[in-house]
Amino acid sequence: MKKNWLLFVVVLTQYIVHSQYHEIGIFIGGANYVGDVGSSNYIFPENPGLGLIYKWNRTTRYSLRANLMYTSIKKSDYNPNDFARFMRRYRFENSILEFSTGAEINFVDFNLHGSDKLLTPYLFLGVGYIKYDLFYHDPNTLENIDYAKGSNISLPMIIGLKANISPILILGMEIGARYTFSDNLDGSYPKSDAGVPNGNEFGNINNNDWYVFTGLTISFTFGDLPCYCKAVSYTHLTLPTKA
Repeated sequence: MKKNWLLFVVVLTQYIVHSQYHEIGIFIGGANYVGDVGSSNYIFPENPGLGLIYKWNRTTRYSLRANLMYTSIKKSDYNPNDFARFMRRYRFENSILEFSTGAEINFVDFNLHGSDKLLTPYLFLGVGYIKYDLFYHDPNTLENIDYAKGSNISLPMIIGLKANISPILILGMEIGARYTFSDNLDGSYPKSDAGVPNGNEFGNINNNDWYVFTGLTISFTFGDLPCYCKAVSYTHLTLPTKA
């Protein structure tokens, strides 16, 4: 019985490792924030954004994907589309480091077996973990006062278009909005229990902050091509016994 289980584990491990097609690549583009400071343009990549991407292509229609993204967002009330914000004159800069994972779904079969050039829209949904700086705005000096490091959950939602431009190279273009469980990327809702003076909240405290990545992805494929077929059952295989 132990030999049967040992063989099953060995064969299953080999099947998982060698029957999938993997991708690793980079994201290059820009990012913008949407919140209580500055203008409220939803797609306006005004700050540089960089990232690393890994995909595990399970079928021609979906992949498991992980992202490591970084951006430094800046925003100012000096050029908003809101006169009240212009009179307030707040500004800030914050760094965001994000790790996210989820599923990428292709709208068209993206079969990497053949040599045909393929093009498909795709959708990514997942969950993320972000780290950022905590600060508040001094209403007298208009300076940003840092007081701690923060972390929270984000929900990334990405739409994109990708094509295989060579047998091992895939080029994509995507826009990814992130809804965060924080209303303090911009310092508008500081924590009073962290030694921050009371009364420094501003803006709409009922709406959390967003940030958006827009740019290009370049990924390289590696690993054996998956067969996209049902796995063979190995439960009845037995190891040979000594005479």
